[in-house]
Amino acid sequence: MSSTLAEKIMARATGRESVSAGEFVVADIDLAMVHDIFAASVFDKLVDLGRDEVFDPDKAVVVVDHLVPAPSPEAAALHQSIRQHVARLGIDAFYDAGEGISHQLLPEQGHIRPGMLAVGSDSHTTTYGALAAAATGIGTSEMVYVMATGRLWFRVPETIRYELSGSLAPGVSWKDVILYLAGRFGSDSAQYRAMEFGGPAVAEADMSSRLTVANMGVEMGAKFALFPSDEVTADYLAERGVEGVAPLAADSDASYEAVHELDLSNLAPQVALPNQVDNVEPVDSLGEITIDQAFIGSCTNGRIEDLRAAAAILDGHKVAPGVRLLVAPASRAVLTQAIDEGIVATLIDAGASVLPSGCGPCFGGHGGLLAPGERCIGTHNRNFIGRMGSPQAEIYLGSPETVAASAIAGRIADPRKEAANV
Repeated sequence: MSSTLAEKIMARATGRESVSAGEFVVADIDLAMVHDIFAASVFDKLVDLGRDEVFDPDKAVVVVDHLVPAPSPEAAALHQSIRQHVARLGIDAFYDAGEGISHQLLPEQGHIRPGMLAVGSDSHTTTYGALAAAATGIGTSEMVYVMATGRLWFRVPETIRYELSGSLAPGVSWKDVILYLAGRFGSDSAQYRAMEFGGPAVAEADMSSRLTVANMGVEMGAKFALFPSDEVTADYLAERGVEGVAPLAADSDASYEAVHELDLSNLAPQVALPNQVDNVEPVDSLGEITIDQAFIGSCTNGRIEDLRAAAAILDGHKVAPGVRLLVAPASRAVLTQAIDEGIVATLIDAGASVLPSGCGPCFGGHGGLLAPGERCIGTHNRNFIGRMGSPQAEIYLGSPETVAASAIAGRIADPRKEAANV
């Protein structure tokens, strides 16, 4: 039976030869991740149920990334509780405050492998689909069940295939691709579907680009957002000590709910306007929109490739008067590499403030909050009302190149033009 990538992974997780879209199954979980917003609650509930262990400590990862550094005594107590639980349960894969964001750390540290079925306490767990892993966010009660049993029920999702061709123009990135897809098809177009990306353009996309796209698949409603496992995947994992990665892709005659063929050659930089991720327009159609803050970071675009792209535009320039530029590397390893490459010095010379490795302003818990009437353009994944402070503030989303160009111009700017003109 011919299968999509999602169907192949779900079949393996259920121990069957094949499964079909729409079928309800109970599957074995290969990896479960919890972060600081929910971890203590999950482990407390396990205690309430009389469970003094998790299903497999080697398949659990715990990350402190949202409330970093702890912004209140309550947050500090939460982190303290998490540390105590982790030690009690014998979970070795624990990343404390400052190590980075969960969705950067799990791929970066080699926890994710092609063919895995992974769940996380964060909606952007779809990120791991960049490495051909079926990964999705789940709720607290579901996570308690997973931590206790190592299993969970799923409805095998239908799959939408995105066949991508062409080459991106200079100044255009894969963040622009996923913003364009969200704007064209809508935020609910892949609701409880698997998004599967393929075609010659995908074969040329590096892992950083794939992680960005898979991360934002959930902004279109996706259950999974999947790329094939190919040479790019194998090389990325080999750099992290994971050898022998086999190719994994859908069958050529797999059946899809829909197939969308898109040529990326003429794509312009895209911007999501307030207050929905699918409210997207090309940057050159926006007119004059001044900004007060620019943010580069998050699990969507806080990798070394993103910081390099921003620094290339900011090099030799200054942030516009009245604009705050905040940069949060997605992990300590990214920060260290950015220091070694001179990227951090370039960012600071331009006027940026470098924040601890963590979710930072994206989460809106403490750092980088906006006042009423202020505008921010950032590389993060959501621009909902009140996400970054005042509900009267406006949040725009763009690529690292667009955000860097905008920080220099003091308004939302086209990186294709501003890189040459400012």
